[in-house]
Amino acid sequence: MRLALIGHGRMGSRVADIAVANGHEIGVVVTSRDSSSEDRLAALLKGHDAVIDFSAGGAVLGHVAACARAGTPLVEGTTGWGDHVAAVRETMERVGGALVYGANFSVAVNLFYRLVARAAELFAGLPGFDAFIEEAHHAQKRDAPSGTALKLRQILTPMSARPVPIASTRAGAIPGTHRVGFDAAADHITLEHEARSRDGFAAGALLAAGWIVGRRGVFAFEDVLDDILATVRTTTG
Repeated sequence: MRLALIGHGRMGSRVADIAVANGHEIGVVVTSRDSSSEDRLAALLKGHDAVIDFSAGGAVLGHVAACARAGTPLVEGTTGWGDHVAAVRETMERVGGALVYGANFSVAVNLFYRLVARAAELFAGLPGFDAFIEEAHHAQKRDAPSGTALKLRQILTPMSARPVPIASTRAGAIPGTHRVGFDAAADHITLEHEARSRDGFAAGALLAAGWIVGRRGVFAFEDVLDDILATVRTTTG
């Protein structure tokens, strides 16, 4: 694939490294200066197989509009723009564009979501258990709570009798950690995911980029994972 990257921080740099190592081409790396004009950005993105965006939440609407104009599929890995999902969907659907978005592109984290959902179903019928979320990241992470923690709360809330609290920590070089607990007077159960590196997120974003090529519409990363798992089960079954 010939890819365009928006953002070249830690996450964008890791995507570039893994993409090149797997035989993909990085056609352009877009900086904040390049994206200041929608016309300029659309011209830069045109002709690529897909765009992967790990930049800033406040810039997402402009990036979506530029990708729509360029006719280039977008993998949106930035968080902090959840209030604009409807506007993003309208933009892409109006022009027949393509977008995959997610709070977290790690395949393992998305399987973790499913484990948490199943656990919530089991605990929903038991009295005395309260769900809670704890998340910790390095000091440079901008958003708190994380998009992943907010997604976990969205999963837990329909099955919880009380509001699900989130405790966030930002300090040092802590690797991304998310812990979901179910606590009662006599028992305490936790499910935890810890990201040992950014490689899982980068690999998932590249997986989504390959999947979205040739498609039209707005998809969550869960849709990508469903399709991939169904394919794996068919070929191995």
